[in-house]
Amino acid sequence: MAVWALGINHTTAPLDLRGRFAFAIDQIEPTLHRMRSDLGSVLALPSAQAPLEAALISTCNRTEIYLAHGGSPGLTTHAAADLTLNPTLEWMAQLGGVSPTALRAHSYTLQDGLAARHAFRVASGLDSMVLGEPQILGQMKDAVRVAGDAGALGATLNQLFQRSFSVAKEVRSTTEIGAHSISMAAAAVRLAGQLFEDLSKIKVLFVGAGEMIELCATHFAAKQPKSIAIANRTLERGEKLASRFGAESIRLADLPSRLHEFDAVISCTASTLPIIGLGAVERALKLRKHRPIFMVDLAVPRDIELEVKALQDVYLYNVDDLAGVVQTGQANRQAAVAEAETIIDAGVQSFMHWLDQRNPTTGSVSLIQQLNAQTDDWREAELTRARKLLAKGAPVDEVLEALAKGLTQKMLHGAYAELHAGDATAREHTAQVVQKLFLRKER
Repeated sequence: MAVWALGINHTTAPLDLRGRFAFAIDQIEPTLHRMRSDLGSVLALPSAQAPLEAALISTCNRTEIYLAHGGSPGLTTHAAADLTLNPTLEWMAQLGGVSPTALRAHSYTLQDGLAARHAFRVASGLDSMVLGEPQILGQMKDAVRVAGDAGALGATLNQLFQRSFSVAKEVRSTTEIGAHSISMAAAAVRLAGQLFEDLSKIKVLFVGAGEMIELCATHFAAKQPKSIAIANRTLERGEKLASRFGAESIRLADLPSRLHEFDAVISCTASTLPIIGLGAVERALKLRKHRPIFMVDLAVPRDIELEVKALQDVYLYNVDDLAGVVQTGQANRQAAVAEAETIIDAGVQSFMHWLDQRNPTTGSVSLIQQLNAQTDDWREAELTRARKLLAKGAPVDEVLEALAKGLTQKMLHGAYAELHAGDATAREHTAQVVQKLFLRKER
């Protein structure tokens, strides 16, 4: 069994490319079904023996596919990797409407220990734009839950992710990896404070009602702005979040006509197309008599059209623009990072040991399979012999006695041979093993 990871993230791919591979949580299950169906046939897997395991993680900063399967017998590690990763990358490129060459230039592919290390680092917040941020762990757990509901998780990926969660818990409980982190929400407030002298005098609009908007609203509310409004496609959900902050809830359809009322706009929805266009912002600026608007687009794909950034009185930031702000204080976290990497190293070694034990050519699973095959051969040989004796008219008791004796002799032959082989030390060691295996008292 082998494990692979293929992905793009904020360090390897620009925002617009990441936007092509962004999946809302309700899109993951059908995508997994399609992936397993398409790749299962391409990889020519023996489905009964080695079904394709798959998981898909999609956030604003990354999209990653994790795969596990038993592969094809007789292939080298590199050949098996090529036969898995190349079709997966091509499938992913087709899904996002880009060429495989373009995707390959911005992606990373990892196998076995490196894939495990990456998953552990992601879960622990070491691979995030905000070093040590805890949100990614919840996002990974949601993705794994969906993969489980889709029937796409087998023993291998389930083990990988459960160990990822355990490692992440240990990292967060024994190091200070998140002690100095600055979240995206806090960074948005900091940037707004650089534009507006007094945040208590501004009106803030939040577009969306998800976890990120909730975090941003919490940070802005602490600055006691003049007013807060929340626009969401589902009015009921928007009203529920608005009630927490004493905010106004407005319909998303009313956004163009009311945009001019707000000094700061923070948007993060799951829309596949921009919901705030250039024309709407231009009209808002005209009504505001060109008083500046601070805008933060935390969505992937974009919620706010890119062309808005060129407007003179708009200060628009996206998730990549906030990268420099959230890295503040990184030097203070380096000691914690080193401690976290040590914990991750131990986790990777443990997982690889578990994986080796399940390898079809090595480990205890293979030995058990070999023992079962050997005993099946012995049993069949003795049954064939017994049937021949019965056909010749031999008494049943004699046939049964011969059958039992033949089986026990076959089972003990190897032990007898080893007890008489080698030097005294080797024979003593063999005697201890034989006693442990064959002379145990029944409980």
